[in-house]
Amino acid sequence: MAMSAVLLSLSRTIHPHPPPPTKTKPSFFKPINNSISFDIPITRRLAILTTFTISTTPFIHTSSACAESFLSGISNTKSWFQFYGDGFAIRVPPQFQDIMEPEEYNVGLSLYGDKAKPKTFAARFASPDGSEVLSVVIRPSNQLKITFLEAKDIADLGSLKEAAKIFVPVGVTLYSARTIKIKEEEGYRNYYFYEFGNNIQHVALVAAVNSGKAFIAGATAPHNKWDDDGVRLRSAAVSLTVL
Repeated sequence: MAMSAVLLSLSRTIHPHPPPPTKTKPSFFKPINNSISFDIPITRRLAILTTFTISTTPFIHTSSACAESFLSGISNTKSWFQFYGDGFAIRVPPQFQDIMEPEEYNVGLSLYGDKAKPKTFAARFASPDGSEVLSVVIRPSNQLKITFLEAKDIADLGSLKEAAKIFVPVGVTLYSARTIKIKEEEGYRNYYFYEFGNNIQHVALVAAVNSGKAFIAGATAPHNKWDDDGVRLRSAAVSLTVL
């Protein structure tokens, strides 16, 4: 199933009333005051409202006023829990529950040398009623675009417009598309942001590439809930950090 299709269908595939979280969380679910150090400091994402640079393109918008409008649609997520996954971190909206099944954490592990089945999701959280979902998918970048070279940045998959063919499903309405540049120790990393939907679902999606892997975060909700909850869902997707 295409990555965009996986993200778009999330709220229709989860249990409508996920069980309450247990007291013991996986060891990699850390509070924001965690002291683990990384080669690339995660603090570069904590002040996202003031640190990222938006590069507008003729694809969707052409004026600086549109960049300001995008910033106004993002809230500060510093007080949220930060989930650490395999090569990424993401902020989880308050009251969202981990809905990964125990067996999903072990998918991909092999004791006998047989070909491991890739996990569908690297992380998945839902609102208490199950209608709003935040998820992360990881895939080899050469599965998204055939290339003999290891992709080191999402720009290696094409421009913002070209990559939309990979991440945005056919037949939906594309509301916005942005390139978000995050300053790192060795320069800038590009993140592609797309917001799209139909009469049923609304999705905010952020994608980035590192060391040949594509990291895709998607926040989805029923279209009629987006006016109320769109800011926090968009903010959650934008909080994706490649480590």
